[in-house]
Amino acid sequence: MKKYLLLIFCIGLSQLYAQTISGVVTEDGFPLIGVSVSIDGTTEGTTTDLEGTYTLNVSPGTYDLTASYVGYSSLTQTVTVGQGENLTVDFNLSAGVLVDEVVVTGTRASNRTNLESAVPVDVINVSRLTAAAPQTSVNQLLHFTTPSFSSNTQTISDGTDHIDPAALRGLGPDQVLVLINGKRRHTTSLVNVNGTFGRGNVGTDLNAIPTSAIDKIEVLRDGAAAQYGSDAIAGVINIKLKENVDEFKVSVNTGANFTSEIGAFGGETKSYDGESVVVGANYGIGLGDNGGYLNMTGEFDYRGSTNRMIEFTGGIFNGLNAVERLAAADGFDVTTLSLEQVQSYGANVGYFDSTIKSDLAAATDISDLGGILGFDATDDELAARNQVRSDYNMRVGQSELRGGKVMANLSLPLSETTELYGFGGISYRRGSSGCFYRLPSQSRTTTSIYPNGTVPKINSNISDKSIGGGIKGEVGGWNADLSVVSGSNSFLFNMTDTHNATIGSSSPTEFDAGGHSFTQTTSNLDFSRYIEGDGIAGLNIAFGTEYRFENFKVIPGTELSYGNYDVNGNLVNSTTPDMDLTTDLLGRPRPSGSQCFAGFLPTNNVNANRSSVAAYFDAEADITEQFLVGAALRFENYSDFGSTFNYKVSTRYKLNNNFAIRGAFSTGFRAPSLHQIHFSRTSTIFNLVDGVSVAQEVGVFSNTSRAAKLLGIPSLKQETSQNISAGFTAKIPSANLRITVDAFQVNIEDRIILTGQFGPGGDAELERLFEQAGATRAAFFANSIDTKSNGVDIVIAHSLDIGNGSSLRTDIAGTFTKTTWDQDAGINASDILRDKGLVGTYFDQTSRIYLEQAVPRTKITMGNTLSLGDLDIYLRNTYFGETTEATSAAIFDADLNQVDTSIDPYNSGKILTDLSFGYKLNPNLSLTLGANNLLDVYPDEADPTFTSSGRFKYSRRSPQFSFGGRYIFARIAFTLM
Repeated sequence: MKKYLLLIFCIGLSQLYAQTISGVVTEDGFPLIGVSVSIDGTTEGTTTDLEGTYTLNVSPGTYDLTASYVGYSSLTQTVTVGQGENLTVDFNLSAGVLVDEVVVTGTRASNRTNLESAVPVDVINVSRLTAAAPQTSVNQLLHFTTPSFSSNTQTISDGTDHIDPAALRGLGPDQVLVLINGKRRHTTSLVNVNGTFGRGNVGTDLNAIPTSAIDKIEVLRDGAAAQYGSDAIAGVINIKLKENVDEFKVSVNTGANFTSEIGAFGGETKSYDGESVVVGANYGIGLGDNGGYLNMTGEFDYRGSTNRMIEFTGGIFNGLNAVERLAAADGFDVTTLSLEQVQSYGANVGYFDSTIKSDLAAATDISDLGGILGFDATDDELAARNQVRSDYNMRVGQSELRGGKVMANLSLPLSETTELYGFGGISYRRGSSGCFYRLPSQSRTTTSIYPNGTVPKINSNISDKSIGGGIKGEVGGWNADLSVVSGSNSFLFNMTDTHNATIGSSSPTEFDAGGHSFTQTTSNLDFSRYIEGDGIAGLNIAFGTEYRFENFKVIPGTELSYGNYDVNGNLVNSTTPDMDLTTDLLGRPRPSGSQCFAGFLPTNNVNANRSSVAAYFDAEADITEQFLVGAALRFENYSDFGSTFNYKVSTRYKLNNNFAIRGAFSTGFRAPSLHQIHFSRTSTIFNLVDGVSVAQEVGVFSNTSRAAKLLGIPSLKQETSQNISAGFTAKIPSANLRITVDAFQVNIEDRIILTGQFGPGGDAELERLFEQAGATRAAFFANSIDTKSNGVDIVIAHSLDIGNGSSLRTDIAGTFTKTTWDQDAGINASDILRDKGLVGTYFDQTSRIYLEQAVPRTKITMGNTLSLGDLDIYLRNTYFGETTEATSAAIFDADLNQVDTSIDPYNSGKILTDLSFGYKLNPNLSLTLGANNLLDVYPDEADPTFTSSGRFKYSRRSPQFSFGGRYIFARIAFTLM
């Protein structure tokens, strides 16, 4: 009997859905691929295939059927389907009118648009944007189109010159999670430890992904750790790769900075710099008869360096350099001269006055020379050498980069309900960035090798690899997805035009300084199902598990790259007599290691692993067609710091078809990265002392080090957060206007920062540890403080049909944010730090400014696209708000209000204008000409206190935008098949 009942039920069910609605969606007779066709008021829908066709299985009834596509008008048709009827409904869409984007980020329900979601999601059509915008990298595309996103190229910041830190809502680069096709992307191996935004953080290198491979980018501006796990405190960026087939598209983009601010370098002044070339190719192959594809992309890019240093105003030569010049002319190395020889050559220096000559003649020991020849002789010596000050400029601007990237995206349907998929890519880049000039007068310069000093170069070899895949289909009525994604990033350093000053004249000028690598493998098993329940419009349930494995390595450099050698050529150790330490002729100590970037020490060597397991449950219920409620729970356990449990609740209510209110509350977490736990190295940092940049060897010691314990640095633990958001979405269809407004607040407890710089403070053991690391000061990663971030994001989109196939689209977006240290909670310092009076170093003013005011708190962009048949005119204005120089030189009160106004630490807001003209020569060929920063706008000139004797005309620690000036570009794109 049960078998007969089951048979009757199945027959009835099959009859219930025996009706179909099918058709084709076109534009002027040409099929459109990937158009969303859905039934209004339900979650039922599909997308068109390669021929523009679609099919929906429905029960008998009357429906409002809507076809929508990015950049096209949406059309709705009311249709009635009778019992057993197969109805044909075709659509012809017109371009140029706003539509709602279907998103997958922030929701596990299908066919949820960005205006219907309970949290704010921006959708960026990369293909359309790159056809008009000057920017070519992912970071810069998002920086100028998504106000809540911030990223700038850096200068004189070691490895950070080569990988741009990026963040959402003014939070850290490590507090935003990046996905590729909805799967977790690995972070870089680089820790930002120098004077930049994101100091102490580890981010994701978005520029390793070729823009030619990207279809669209979804930016979730809401906490999502309960849905996606660690790192998603500020939000999620999901990059959707292209799926198109049977097209071979090629684009060539080239340009350069044509600006009034180019500085001299190496005796040369150019009329332009920052030359760039990006060549991209994309091709897709159809696989099988069920919509399978293999989409492949290759991209080559070159970015030339820029220089915005005008002239160095500080000291270049001392009196000893004059003696050296004369001795070198006779073939002598000044470091080998006797006192009598120095006195002889000194007597022949034409501009030495009688006092200097008599003092020099009266010297009885070589140690007397420091007080006699240490004076500044710059102007006289420049004249004697027939040189000018600008000959001693260093390169201040973006680094040089060149590289290649490939990316592939695969889908292979195995049946109507089962699909095999995969994606992956390889990126390889070589970078070259400059350092501070090693001047002839400095003890860190061996003038027998570099008579006029040198600008060392950091040459990077950056490799980024990823591969992922899985299988998804239906299992027992559930949508199942099993996947594995693995990615790695390695960063190797090679130093040129440098030397190890403790070796002296025999030092090499090129070094292998070592590097680091990071690998992450993530496995997921996900289930989801949409259930039509009694009393509610629908329920989407999802649950799953995740396993993640991570490895971080630091690779030591060669001994010569880090070694500190004594006068006998032996490595310095704790028993080396002070008299055997290497000094210059003036008695000043020589710093160890390759200048600018000393190699990683054997003691920096690390090979650290950890794993985590997680389980989540996620539900979205359409209580009615108007009322949506969502909830998510996630448990996660890390092998190195324990467990965490997080949750999220969200809701959206449609007051009518065009207006909805929404809100969400969530808890979140971010595990300290392996880098933050284990990274250590010593770098040369130029700190401002009385307005002059003074080189100091500063070590970053690991949080688990003995030095950290002696100073009382607490052990690292996870950051935790609470995120609340509320807003509304509105559409005015008759005016083609769309508006979203969302307010938010993010409270983060135990935020991890890089501390200020500690001295040994007379502690003998600390002094020994500092000496072993070649450091005079040290910083540490620590959970120093709690922060509060709040703000409002506004997005407005408007489209106007102006007739004769022409249209004007306007997109306005703005973010208004504020991040503050929670002074009520205080500083999370240990009793040891308090007893030693070191709390002000543990969390210093510079660190606070990096967190609160080093990036614009206000950013507004307005883009206009005027389409006149085959001609597109693109005009965009972007306002970057005020920033504050990250410094300890200016004096502020507890609320960062300036107390001493003798120094100006502020960079006022600026507007940058982009303009381009694109012309479609034929359906397969287009040309675009335009400019970024058309009006050649620069930030405010820095206060003299921060210019480091003319080196930095503009702030390098708190830039609002990259100070490259006007950039002119040309782009040609063509389709070969």
